[in-house]
Amino acid sequence: MDYTGCKHVGSSGDVPDCFMIPHGLLDFDSQGTRIETDSSGKQLLVFHGDLWSADRPYCRECRTEMHINNTFPTTLRHLPFGGSLSFVRFTRRQYRCPQCGKTEMQPVAFRAEHHRATRVLEQYAEDLLCAGYTNKEVSSLTGLGQGTVKEIDRCRLRREYTESGQEEGSVVLRRPGEYATQLSIDEFKLHNGHRYATHIIDLQSGHILWIGHGKGKQVVYDFIDHVGEEWMSHVEAVACDMNSDFQEAFEERCEWIQPVFDYFHIVKNFNDNVVGAVRKDEQKRLAKSGDVDGAKALKKTKYILTSSRSTLQRKDKEADAGKVLSRGSALFHMPEVKRHGGYEARYNELLSENSLLFTVDLVKEQLRTAFAETSEYAMAERVMDIIDTCNATENEHFRWFARMLDSHFTGIIAHATYRISSGKIEGINNKIKTLRRQAYGIPDDEYFFLKVVDASYRPYVRNPKSHMFSH
Repeated sequence: MDYTGCKHVGSSGDVPDCFMIPHGLLDFDSQGTRIETDSSGKQLLVFHGDLWSADRPYCRECRTEMHINNTFPTTLRHLPFGGSLSFVRFTRRQYRCPQCGKTEMQPVAFRAEHHRATRVLEQYAEDLLCAGYTNKEVSSLTGLGQGTVKEIDRCRLRREYTESGQEEGSVVLRRPGEYATQLSIDEFKLHNGHRYATHIIDLQSGHILWIGHGKGKQVVYDFIDHVGEEWMSHVEAVACDMNSDFQEAFEERCEWIQPVFDYFHIVKNFNDNVVGAVRKDEQKRLAKSGDVDGAKALKKTKYILTSSRSTLQRKDKEADAGKVLSRGSALFHMPEVKRHGGYEARYNELLSENSLLFTVDLVKEQLRTAFAETSEYAMAERVMDIIDTCNATENEHFRWFARMLDSHFTGIIAHATYRISSGKIEGINNKIKTLRRQAYGIPDDEYFFLKVVDASYRPYVRNPKSHMFSH
Protein backbone atom coordinates (compact mmCIF):
# COMPACT_ATOMS: atom_id res chain seq x y z
CA MET A 1 0.00 0.00 0.00
CA ASP A 2 1.20 3.51 -0.77
CA TYR A 3 1.46 5.98 2.10
CA THR A 4 1.61 9.74 2.02
CA GLY A 5 1.81 12.47 4.61
CA CYS A 6 4.45 10.91 6.85
CA LYS A 7 4.99 13.12 9.90
CA HIS A 8 7.32 12.65 12.89
CA VAL A 9 5.83 13.79 16.17
CA GLY A 10 7.54 13.30 19.53
CA SER A 11 5.61 13.51 22.77
CA SER A 12 8.74 14.52 24.67
CA GLY A 13 10.96 15.46 21.77
CA ASP A 14 13.50 12.70 22.52
CA VAL A 15 12.06 9.66 20.75
CA PRO A 16 9.79 10.65 17.85
CA ASP A 17 6.91 8.48 16.72
CA CYS A 18 6.16 7.94 13.04
CA PHE A 19 2.61 8.12 11.70
CA MET A 20 1.57 7.45 8.14
CA ILE A 21 -1.77 8.22 6.54
CA PRO A 22 -3.05 5.68 4.00
CA HIS A 23 -3.35 6.84 0.41
CA GLY A 24 -7.10 6.09 0.54
CA LEU A 25 -7.77 9.72 1.61
CA LEU A 26 -8.12 11.19 -1.84
CA ASP A 27 -7.45 14.96 -2.13
CA PHE A 28 -6.31 15.17 1.51
CA ASP A 29 -3.21 17.33 2.00
CA SER A 30 -1.60 16.17 5.25
CA GLN A 31 -0.12 18.83 7.50
CA GLY A 32 0.86 16.75 10.51
CA THR A 33 -0.28 14.42 13.27
CA ARG A 34 -1.09 15.20 16.87
CA ILE A 35 -1.62 12.99 19.89
CA GLU A 36 -4.68 13.92 21.92
CA THR A 37 -6.57 12.28 24.77
CA ASP A 38 -10.30 11.97 25.24
CA SER A 39 -12.29 12.39 28.44
CA SER A 40 -11.56 8.78 29.47
CA GLY A 41 -7.80 9.20 29.05
CA LYS A 42 -7.50 7.14 25.84
CA GLN A 43 -4.88 8.18 23.29
CA LEU A 44 -6.24 9.52 20.01
CA LEU A 45 -4.39 10.20 16.78
CA VAL A 46 -5.60 13.30 14.93
CA PHE A 47 -4.43 13.75 11.34
CA HIS A 48 -4.55 17.45 10.50
CA GLY A 49 -4.65 18.66 6.95
CA ASP A 50 -6.55 20.47 4.26
CA LEU A 51 -8.58 19.48 1.24
CA TRP A 52 -6.74 19.91 -2.00
CA SER A 53 -8.78 22.18 -4.23
CA ALA A 54 -8.39 23.09 -7.86
CA ASP A 55 -10.02 26.13 -9.38
CA ARG A 56 -13.14 27.60 -7.85
CA PRO A 57 -16.32 25.80 -8.90
CA TYR A 58 -18.97 27.27 -11.15
CA CYS A 59 -22.60 27.70 -10.12
CA ARG A 60 -24.83 24.92 -11.42
CA GLU A 61 -27.67 27.37 -12.03
CA CYS A 62 -26.07 30.33 -13.83
CA ARG A 63 -22.55 29.01 -14.52
CA THR A 64 -20.94 31.95 -12.69
CA GLU A 65 -17.65 31.40 -10.87
CA MET A 66 -18.33 30.98 -7.13
CA HIS A 67 -16.40 32.59 -4.27
CA ILE A 68 -15.43 31.29 -0.83
CA ASN A 69 -18.19 32.36 1.53
CA ASN A 70 -17.20 30.59 4.77
CA THR A 71 -15.08 27.78 6.19
CA PHE A 72 -16.07 25.06 8.63
CA PRO A 73 -13.79 22.80 10.70
CA THR A 74 -14.68 19.15 10.01
CA THR A 75 -13.66 15.97 11.86
CA LEU A 76 -14.20 12.45 10.55
CA ARG A 77 -13.43 9.14 12.23
CA HIS A 78 -10.69 7.20 10.49
CA LEU A 79 -9.10 3.75 10.66
CA PRO A 80 -7.68 2.74 14.06
CA PHE A 81 -3.88 2.56 14.19
CA GLY A 82 -2.50 0.02 16.60
CA GLY A 83 -4.48 0.39 19.80
CA SER A 84 -5.47 4.01 19.15
CA LEU A 85 -8.52 5.48 17.46
CA SER A 86 -7.84 8.11 14.84
CA PHE A 87 -9.54 11.14 13.33
CA VAL A 88 -9.06 13.23 10.21
CA ARG A 89 -9.47 16.95 10.83
CA PHE A 90 -9.58 19.54 8.04
CA THR A 91 -11.26 22.76 6.96
CA ARG A 92 -14.14 22.55 4.53
CA ARG A 93 -15.07 25.52 2.35
CA GLN A 94 -18.50 26.89 1.54
CA TYR A 95 -18.83 28.54 -1.85
CA ARG A 96 -21.38 31.20 -2.84
CA CYS A 97 -22.49 32.40 -6.24
CA PRO A 98 -22.29 36.24 -6.44
CA GLN A 99 -24.89 36.25 -9.21
CA CYS A 100 -27.80 34.14 -7.87
CA GLY A 101 -26.76 33.61 -4.24
CA LYS A 102 -26.68 29.81 -4.37
CA THR A 103 -24.30 28.15 -1.93
CA GLU A 104 -22.44 24.85 -2.23
CA MET A 105 -20.21 22.92 0.14
CA GLN A 106 -16.81 21.68 -0.94
CA PRO A 107 -17.09 17.93 -1.75
CA VAL A 108 -15.17 15.41 0.38
CA ALA A 109 -14.28 12.43 -1.80
CA PHE A 110 -13.22 10.17 1.08
CA ARG A 111 -16.21 10.78 3.37
CA ALA A 112 -18.81 8.03 3.92
CA GLU A 113 -22.14 8.98 2.39
CA HIS A 114 -24.31 8.98 5.51
CA HIS A 115 -21.84 8.96 8.41
CA ARG A 116 -19.19 11.20 9.91
CA ALA A 117 -16.46 8.75 9.02
CA THR A 118 -14.12 8.00 6.12
CA ARG A 119 -15.07 5.54 3.42
CA VAL A 120 -12.17 3.25 4.32
CA LEU A 121 -13.40 3.08 7.93
CA GLU A 122 -16.91 2.28 6.72
CA GLN A 123 -15.50 -0.51 4.55
CA TYR A 124 -13.41 -1.80 7.46
CA ALA A 125 -16.53 -1.96 9.63
CA GLU A 126 -18.34 -3.89 6.88
CA ASP A 127 -15.46 -6.36 6.61
CA LEU A 128 -15.58 -7.00 10.37
CA LEU A 129 -19.35 -7.54 10.25
CA CYS A 130 -18.95 -9.97 7.33
CA ALA A 131 -16.38 -11.89 9.37
CA GLY A 132 -18.95 -12.45 12.14
CA TYR A 133 -18.02 -9.76 14.66
CA THR A 134 -20.94 -8.46 16.72
CA ASN A 135 -22.07 -4.84 16.44
CA LYS A 136 -20.72 -4.13 19.91
CA GLU A 137 -17.30 -5.55 19.02
CA VAL A 138 -17.16 -3.54 15.79
CA SER A 139 -18.15 -0.40 17.68
CA SER A 140 -15.35 -0.96 20.19
CA LEU A 141 -12.74 -1.64 17.47
CA THR A 142 -13.64 1.29 15.22
CA GLY A 143 -14.90 3.90 17.67
CA LEU A 144 -18.18 4.21 15.77
CA GLY A 145 -21.43 4.35 17.73
CA GLN A 146 -23.50 1.18 17.88
CA GLY A 147 -26.32 2.95 16.06
CA THR A 148 -23.92 3.87 13.24
CA VAL A 149 -22.59 0.30 13.05
CA LYS A 150 -26.16 -1.00 12.84
CA GLU A 151 -27.00 1.32 9.94
CA ILE A 152 -23.80 0.33 8.12
CA ASP A 153 -24.73 -3.31 8.62
CA ARG A 154 -28.33 -2.74 7.51
CA CYS A 155 -27.15 -1.10 4.27
CA ARG A 156 -24.77 -4.01 3.66
CA LEU A 157 -27.46 -6.61 4.25
CA ARG A 158 -30.00 -4.83 2.06
CA ARG A 159 -27.44 -4.56 -0.72
CA GLU A 160 -26.62 -8.28 -0.46
CA TYR A 161 -30.03 -9.89 0.06
CA THR A 162 -32.80 -7.57 -1.16
CA GLU A 163 -34.05 -6.14 -4.43
CA SER A 164 -36.64 -3.59 -5.48
CA GLY A 165 -40.26 -4.64 -5.08
CA GLN A 166 -43.18 -4.05 -7.41
CA GLU A 167 -44.34 -0.99 -5.45
CA GLU A 168 -42.26 2.14 -5.83
CA GLY A 169 -39.65 2.46 -3.08
CA SER A 170 -40.33 -1.02 -1.64
CA VAL A 171 -37.76 -3.78 -1.21
CA VAL A 172 -38.20 -7.56 -0.95
CA LEU A 173 -35.90 -10.49 -0.36
CA ARG A 174 -33.89 -11.36 -3.45
CA ARG A 175 -35.52 -14.12 -5.45
CA PRO A 176 -33.52 -17.37 -5.72
CA GLY A 177 -31.18 -17.40 -8.69
CA GLU A 178 -31.34 -21.18 -9.10
CA TYR A 179 -34.09 -23.78 -8.82
CA ALA A 180 -34.36 -26.00 -5.74
CA THR A 181 -35.71 -29.54 -5.69
CA GLN A 182 -35.95 -29.98 -1.90
CA LEU A 183 -36.94 -27.46 0.76
CA SER A 184 -37.24 -27.40 4.52
CA ILE A 185 -39.54 -25.26 6.67
CA ASP A 186 -39.67 -24.60 10.40
CA GLU A 187 -40.75 -21.95 12.89
CA PHE A 188 -38.62 -20.30 15.57
CA LYS A 189 -39.32 -18.15 18.59
CA LEU A 190 -39.15 -14.46 17.73
CA HIS A 191 -40.05 -12.72 20.99
CA ASN A 192 -41.45 -13.65 24.36
CA GLY A 193 -45.22 -13.83 24.48
CA HIS A 194 -45.67 -16.70 22.00
CA ARG A 195 -44.57 -14.69 18.94
CA TYR A 196 -43.02 -16.78 16.19
CA ALA A 197 -41.54 -16.46 12.72
CA THR A 198 -41.06 -19.06 9.97
CA HIS A 199 -38.17 -19.58 7.56
CA ILE A 200 -37.85 -21.72 4.44
CA ILE A 201 -34.47 -22.95 3.19
CA ASP A 202 -32.98 -24.71 0.20
CA LEU A 203 -31.90 -28.08 1.58
CA GLN A 204 -28.96 -28.42 -0.80
CA SER A 205 -27.30 -25.07 -0.03
CA GLY A 206 -28.80 -24.37 3.40
CA HIS A 207 -29.60 -20.77 2.37
CA ILE A 208 -32.75 -19.09 3.65
CA LEU A 209 -35.10 -18.35 0.75
CA TRP A 210 -37.93 -16.77 2.74
CA ILE A 211 -38.64 -15.58 6.26
CA GLY A 212 -41.82 -14.06 7.68
CA HIS A 213 -43.91 -13.47 10.80
CA GLY A 214 -46.20 -16.19 12.11
CA LYS A 215 -46.24 -19.96 11.82
CA GLY A 216 -49.38 -20.56 9.80
CA LYS A 217 -50.39 -21.17 6.21
CA GLN A 218 -49.99 -17.53 5.17
CA VAL A 219 -46.19 -17.74 5.39
CA VAL A 220 -46.20 -20.57 2.84
CA TYR A 221 -48.64 -18.69 0.59
CA ASP A 222 -46.41 -15.57 0.70
CA PHE A 223 -43.34 -17.64 -0.21
CA ILE A 224 -45.07 -19.25 -3.20
CA ASP A 225 -46.25 -15.84 -4.41
CA HIS A 226 -42.71 -14.50 -3.97
CA VAL A 227 -40.89 -17.14 -6.05
CA GLY A 228 -43.75 -17.93 -8.45
CA GLU A 229 -45.42 -21.20 -9.40
CA GLU A 230 -42.96 -21.80 -12.26
CA TRP A 231 -40.10 -21.89 -9.73
CA MET A 232 -42.16 -24.08 -7.38
CA SER A 233 -42.79 -26.59 -10.19
CA HIS A 234 -39.19 -27.80 -9.76
CA VAL A 235 -39.64 -28.58 -6.04
CA GLU A 236 -40.27 -32.25 -5.28
CA ALA A 237 -40.30 -32.52 -1.47
CA VAL A 238 -40.23 -30.41 1.68
CA ALA A 239 -38.92 -31.55 5.08
CA CYS A 240 -41.03 -30.29 7.97
CA ASP A 241 -42.13 -31.08 11.49
CA MET A 242 -45.63 -32.12 12.56
CA ASN A 243 -47.12 -28.65 11.96
CA SER A 244 -50.20 -29.52 9.93
CA ASP A 245 -50.55 -25.93 8.63
CA PHE A 246 -47.33 -26.22 6.62
CA GLN A 247 -48.36 -29.58 5.17
CA GLU A 248 -51.83 -28.40 4.21
CA ALA A 249 -50.59 -25.12 2.70
CA PHE A 250 -48.16 -26.90 0.35
CA GLU A 251 -50.82 -29.48 -0.58
CA GLU A 252 -53.36 -26.74 -1.36
CA ARG A 253 -51.12 -24.63 -3.62
CA CYS A 254 -48.60 -27.23 -4.90
CA GLU A 255 -50.17 -30.68 -4.72
CA TRP A 256 -47.17 -32.34 -6.40
CA ILE A 257 -44.84 -31.49 -3.48
CA GLN A 258 -44.40 -34.32 -0.97
CA PRO A 259 -44.09 -33.34 2.72
CA VAL A 260 -41.51 -35.53 4.51
CA PHE A 261 -41.42 -36.10 8.30
CA ASP A 262 -37.99 -37.09 9.50
CA TYR A 263 -36.81 -39.51 12.16
CA PHE A 264 -35.83 -36.76 14.62
CA HIS A 265 -39.34 -35.32 14.98
CA ILE A 266 -41.02 -38.73 15.21
CA VAL A 267 -38.66 -39.86 17.98
CA LYS A 268 -38.97 -36.51 19.77
CA ASN A 269 -42.75 -36.86 19.84
CA PHE A 270 -42.41 -40.42 21.12
CA ASN A 271 -39.96 -39.46 23.86
CA ASP A 272 -41.86 -36.37 25.02
CA ASN A 273 -45.44 -37.64 24.82
CA VAL A 274 -45.10 -41.38 25.37
CA VAL A 275 -41.92 -42.30 27.25
CA GLY A 276 -42.09 -39.37 29.67
CA ALA A 277 -45.85 -39.73 30.23
CA VAL A 278 -45.68 -43.52 30.75
CA ARG A 279 -42.83 -43.16 33.27
CA LYS A 280 -44.79 -40.60 35.31
CA ASP A 281 -47.96 -42.72 35.22
CA GLU A 282 -46.02 -45.77 36.40
CA GLN A 283 -44.47 -43.75 39.22
CA LYS A 284 -47.91 -42.65 40.43
CA ARG A 285 -49.32 -46.18 40.14
CA LEU A 286 -46.48 -47.72 42.17
CA ALA A 287 -46.66 -45.01 44.82
CA LYS A 288 -50.43 -45.46 45.16
CA SER A 289 -50.07 -49.25 45.49
CA GLY A 290 -47.54 -48.81 48.30
CA ASP A 291 -44.43 -49.77 46.34
CA VAL A 292 -42.38 -46.76 47.42
CA ASP A 293 -39.06 -48.30 46.40
CA GLY A 294 -40.35 -49.10 42.90
CA ALA A 295 -41.64 -45.55 42.47
CA LYS A 296 -38.36 -44.12 43.70
CA ALA A 297 -36.40 -46.32 41.29
CA LEU A 298 -38.14 -44.65 38.31
CA LYS A 299 -36.97 -41.19 39.33
CA LYS A 300 -34.32 -39.63 37.07
CA THR A 301 -34.59 -42.44 34.52
CA LYS A 302 -35.98 -40.41 31.59
CA TYR A 303 -32.54 -40.02 30.02
CA ILE A 304 -31.89 -43.76 30.17
CA LEU A 305 -35.32 -44.63 28.78
CA THR A 306 -35.10 -42.15 25.87
CA SER A 307 -31.55 -43.11 24.87
CA SER A 308 -30.78 -45.79 22.35
CA ARG A 309 -29.05 -48.97 23.51
CA SER A 310 -25.96 -48.11 21.42
CA THR A 311 -25.67 -44.78 23.25
CA LEU A 312 -25.85 -46.48 26.65
CA GLN A 313 -23.22 -49.02 25.58
CA ARG A 314 -20.91 -46.24 24.41
CA LYS A 315 -21.21 -44.43 27.73
CA ASP A 316 -20.45 -47.64 29.60
CA LYS A 317 -17.26 -48.04 27.51
CA GLU A 318 -16.30 -44.44 28.31
CA ALA A 319 -16.78 -45.16 32.02
CA ASP A 320 -14.57 -48.25 31.77
CA ALA A 321 -11.89 -46.14 30.06
CA GLY A 322 -12.07 -43.59 32.90
CA LYS A 323 -13.40 -40.66 30.86
CA VAL A 324 -13.21 -37.39 32.82
CA LEU A 325 -16.29 -35.15 32.60
CA SER A 326 -14.91 -32.36 34.78
CA ARG A 327 -11.25 -31.99 35.68
CA GLY A 328 -11.96 -30.25 38.95
CA SER A 329 -10.08 -27.38 40.54
CA ALA A 330 -8.06 -27.14 43.73
CA LEU A 331 -8.48 -23.36 43.56
CA PHE A 332 -12.29 -23.58 43.77
CA HIS A 333 -12.39 -26.85 45.77
CA MET A 334 -14.06 -28.74 42.94
CA PRO A 335 -13.54 -32.53 42.76
CA GLU A 336 -12.76 -34.37 39.55
CA VAL A 337 -15.86 -35.99 38.02
CA LYS A 338 -15.60 -39.14 35.91
CA ARG A 339 -18.18 -40.92 33.81
CA HIS A 340 -20.01 -43.53 35.87
CA GLY A 341 -21.15 -46.76 34.23
CA GLY A 342 -23.96 -49.24 34.56
CA TYR A 343 -26.28 -47.56 32.05
CA GLU A 344 -27.16 -50.64 30.03
CA ALA A 345 -27.56 -52.82 33.15
CA ARG A 346 -29.93 -50.25 34.66
CA TYR A 347 -31.85 -50.08 31.38
CA ASN A 348 -32.29 -53.87 31.28
CA GLU A 349 -33.44 -53.82 34.88
CA LEU A 350 -36.14 -51.24 34.12
CA LEU A 351 -37.41 -53.22 31.12
CA SER A 352 -37.61 -56.46 33.08
CA GLU A 353 -39.68 -54.84 35.83
CA ASN A 354 -42.33 -53.17 33.66
CA SER A 355 -44.10 -54.44 30.53
CA LEU A 356 -44.95 -50.95 29.25
CA LEU A 357 -41.31 -49.90 29.46
CA PHE A 358 -40.41 -53.07 27.57
CA THR A 359 -42.83 -51.95 24.85
CA VAL A 360 -41.09 -48.57 24.80
CA ASP A 361 -37.83 -50.33 23.94
CA LEU A 362 -39.58 -52.42 21.29
CA VAL A 363 -41.13 -49.38 19.58
CA LYS A 364 -37.80 -47.49 19.60
CA GLU A 365 -36.14 -50.39 17.82
CA GLN A 366 -39.03 -50.67 15.34
CA LEU A 367 -38.73 -46.94 14.53
CA ARG A 368 -35.00 -47.23 13.93
CA THR A 369 -35.54 -50.19 11.61
CA ALA A 370 -38.41 -48.48 9.74
CA PHE A 371 -36.41 -45.34 8.96
CA ALA A 372 -33.53 -47.45 7.65
CA GLU A 373 -35.75 -48.80 4.84
CA THR A 374 -35.25 -47.51 1.29
CA SER A 375 -38.56 -48.79 -0.07
CA GLU A 376 -41.84 -47.05 0.74
CA TYR A 377 -43.67 -50.40 0.64
CA ALA A 378 -41.29 -51.98 3.17
CA MET A 379 -41.36 -48.88 5.36
CA ALA A 380 -45.16 -48.82 5.28
CA GLU A 381 -45.23 -52.38 6.62
CA ARG A 382 -42.81 -51.43 9.41
CA VAL A 383 -44.89 -48.39 10.41
CA MET A 384 -48.10 -50.49 10.40
CA ASP A 385 -46.38 -52.93 12.78
CA ILE A 386 -45.57 -50.03 15.13
CA ILE A 387 -49.20 -48.86 15.03
CA ASP A 388 -50.40 -52.39 15.87
CA THR A 389 -47.86 -52.66 18.73
CA CYS A 390 -49.00 -49.35 20.23
CA ASN A 391 -52.71 -50.17 19.96
CA ALA A 392 -52.16 -53.62 21.54
CA THR A 393 -50.99 -51.99 24.79
CA GLU A 394 -54.38 -50.27 25.23
CA ASN A 395 -52.43 -47.43 26.89
CA GLU A 396 -53.71 -43.93 26.09
CA HIS A 397 -50.23 -42.54 25.39
CA PHE A 398 -49.25 -45.36 23.04
CA ARG A 399 -52.61 -45.12 21.27
CA TRP A 400 -52.09 -41.37 20.80
CA PHE A 401 -48.76 -42.12 19.13
CA ALA A 402 -50.45 -44.71 16.88
CA ARG A 403 -53.02 -42.10 15.78
CA MET A 404 -50.25 -39.60 15.06
CA LEU A 405 -48.41 -42.11 12.87
CA ASP A 406 -51.62 -42.95 11.05
CA SER A 407 -52.54 -39.29 10.37
CA HIS A 408 -49.04 -38.52 9.02
CA PHE A 409 -48.55 -41.88 7.33
CA THR A 410 -47.82 -40.66 3.77
CA GLY A 411 -45.26 -38.07 4.88
CA ILE A 412 -43.52 -40.59 7.14
CA ILE A 413 -43.04 -43.35 4.57
CA ALA A 414 -41.93 -40.72 2.00
CA HIS A 415 -38.65 -40.65 3.92
CA ALA A 416 -37.76 -43.97 2.27
CA THR A 417 -37.76 -42.23 -1.14
CA TYR A 418 -36.34 -38.78 -0.44
CA ARG A 419 -34.02 -39.50 2.54
CA ILE A 420 -34.12 -35.87 3.74
CA SER A 421 -34.33 -34.40 7.21
CA SER A 422 -34.72 -31.08 9.01
CA GLY A 423 -31.14 -31.22 10.28
CA LYS A 424 -29.93 -28.15 8.36
CA ILE A 425 -32.83 -25.95 9.38
CA GLU A 426 -32.46 -27.02 13.01
CA GLY A 427 -28.81 -25.95 12.75
CA ILE A 428 -29.96 -22.52 11.52
CA ASN A 429 -32.33 -22.36 14.50
CA ASN A 430 -29.27 -22.73 16.76
CA LYS A 431 -27.60 -19.85 14.90
CA ILE A 432 -30.72 -17.76 15.47
CA LYS A 433 -30.55 -18.43 19.21
CA THR A 434 -26.88 -17.41 19.20
CA LEU A 435 -27.69 -14.17 17.36
CA ARG A 436 -30.42 -13.34 19.87
CA ARG A 437 -28.10 -13.99 22.83
CA GLN A 438 -25.27 -11.92 21.35
CA ALA A 439 -27.56 -8.96 20.73
CA TYR A 440 -29.53 -9.32 23.98
CA GLY A 441 -32.61 -9.26 21.75
CA ILE A 442 -33.10 -7.16 18.60
CA PRO A 443 -36.41 -5.25 18.62
CA ASP A 444 -35.99 -4.30 14.93
CA ASP A 445 -37.50 -7.36 13.22
CA GLU A 446 -36.46 -6.35 9.69
CA TYR A 447 -32.83 -6.00 10.73
CA PHE A 448 -32.98 -9.24 12.75
CA PHE A 449 -34.43 -11.17 9.78
CA LEU A 450 -31.66 -9.85 7.52
CA LYS A 451 -29.07 -10.96 10.10
CA VAL A 452 -30.66 -14.42 10.15
CA VAL A 453 -30.53 -14.64 6.34
CA ASP A 454 -26.89 -13.53 6.41
CA ALA A 455 -26.07 -16.22 9.00
CA SER A 456 -27.43 -18.92 6.69
CA TYR A 457 -25.04 -17.83 3.92
CA ARG A 458 -21.93 -18.00 6.11
CA PRO A 459 -19.85 -21.12 5.46
CA TYR A 460 -20.10 -23.78 8.15
CA VAL A 461 -16.75 -24.85 9.57
CA ARG A 462 -17.11 -28.46 10.70
CA ASN A 463 -15.57 -29.51 13.98
CA PRO A 464 -14.31 -33.09 13.46
CA LYS A 465 -14.47 -33.81 17.21
CA SER A 466 -18.23 -33.25 17.25
CA HIS A 467 -18.68 -36.10 14.74
CA MET A 468 -16.23 -38.61 16.16
CA PHE A 469 -19.00 -41.13 16.96
CA SER A 470 -21.04 -40.67 13.76
CA HIS A 471 -19.50 -43.65 11.92
